[in-house]
Amino acid sequence: MEFRERQAIYLQIGDHICENILRGTWKEGYRIPSIREMSVSIEVNPNTVMRTYSYLQDKGIIFNKRGIGYFVADRAYENTLDLKKKNFINRDLPYVFKTLDLLNLTLDDLEELYRKGS
Repeated sequence: MEFRERQAIYLQIGDHICENILRGTWKEGYRIPSIREMSVSIEVNPNTVMRTYSYLQDKGIIFNKRGIGYFVADRAYENTLDLKKKNFINRDLPYVFKTLDLLNLTLDDLEELYRKGS
């Protein structure tokens, strides 16, 4: 996994997990990698993964079965979609609007680019 500088690593790991849920790769009840497995596979400190899992657990996306592991929660898809929409609106969209303004692009320009698939 390659990390970006502009966002905390634990949130980027969370985005990775959320993408798997939204794509349908990880469905409700699916056992996700343990903290140790995840930290080894993406080469980060286990405490960072623990922070990610705690964050996602607080959001109702995953849950812990003590002694067994972490699993995708019921309604994880809906909760993930809600979280990702809020994050996009609050974190990414202001940057997009600022960039559009700096480049003198309109929403119509953006829509045309979207329709072209660019």
